[in-house]
Amino acid sequence: MRRLIGGVAVLAAVGLGGFWVLTQPNPLPEDSFAGLTPDPVHGEQVFTAAGCASCHMAEGAKDAAQQVLGGGQRFPSAFGTFVAPNISSDPDHGIGGWSLPEFADAIQRGIGREGEHLYPALPYAAYQHMEPQDIADLYAYMQTLPPDATPSQPHELAFPFTLRRGIGLWKALYVSPDWAIDAPDLTAEETRGRYIAEALAHCGECHTPRNALGGLDRSRWLAGAPNPSGEGRIPNITPAKLTWSADEVVEYLTTGFTPEYDSVGGHMAHVVENMAKLPEADRRAVVAYLGRVPARD
Repeated sequence: MRRLIGGVAVLAAVGLGGFWVLTQPNPLPEDSFAGLTPDPVHGEQVFTAAGCASCHMAEGAKDAAQQVLGGGQRFPSAFGTFVAPNISSDPDHGIGGWSLPEFADAIQRGIGREGEHLYPALPYAAYQHMEPQDIADLYAYMQTLPPDATPSQPHELAFPFTLRRGIGLWKALYVSPDWAIDAPDLTAEETRGRYIAEALAHCGECHTPRNALGGLDRSRWLAGAPNPSGEGRIPNITPAKLTWSADEVVEYLTTGFTPEYDSVGGHMAHVVENMAKLPEADRRAVVAYLGRVPARD
C-alpha cells in the first residue's frame, strides 16, 4: 500500500510539474521592438481598425467620449460575464504606466503586467499576427488619449474559470500561430485584407463557431456562430451565404446599409463605424479576402 501511495504521489507530482511547465506564460522576445520609431498618427488608424474603443469605452459613449477608455462594458458568455478593463492612459487605473513590451505581451500573448494569463475575451489570438511597427504605433497613440481614473471591475466568473493558470493550457490547445487562410497564392490585396480581417478587426472571434471550451472551430472559419449573449446568431460571411457583390459589401462596410436597405445593428454597428474610417482600399481588401475563405453552409 505504501508503494502504491508513493507511486501515485510521484505520478501526481510529475503531472503537476508538466502542467506547470505547459501553462507557463510565454512573453515576446526582448528585442521585438528594437530599432522601431513609434508613429502615433498611424497608430490612430491601427486603433480604429482594431476596434479598441468599441469594447473599452463606456456603454453608449458618443463622439469624443469614445476616446475615453475607462472600461465597464459587460460581455456575457457561457463561462460568465467579462467586464472590459480600463485601458486609458491613467497611470494608476489604466495602462499609462505600462511599457511598450508590457503592452505588447498583453495584446499579443495574453499576459498581464504581473505575469498572469489574461482571458481570451481580449482577442490576443488574433492580435498575435499584428506587425511590431503597428503595435508600437498603437501604443504611442493610446498614450495620447485622455486618462480616466475609473477602477477596472472584476470579471464575474464561476470556478474553475477563476483559475487563470488553466488559461495557459487553453492557449496551448487553441491559440494557433498560423493564419486561418494560409493559401500561398494570395494577392497583395488579399493579403492586406487577411491582415485586417484576421489580425486587426479579429472578425473570426465573433463569426466563427466555438467548441465547448471556447476554442474556435477553424474548420468552419467565418461560418457563423451563436451570439455569446444568447440573443440570435452572428451570420455566416463565407461565400456560401455572403452572396452580395463586392461593391455591395464595400457599401455595407461604409454606410451600414445592406442591399435590401436594412441597417446594421448591435455590436456590428461599431465595426462598420470603424471600417468606414479606413481607406476604401482597405475595405476592398477585406472583400477580396472574404472571397478566398472556403464556403461553409
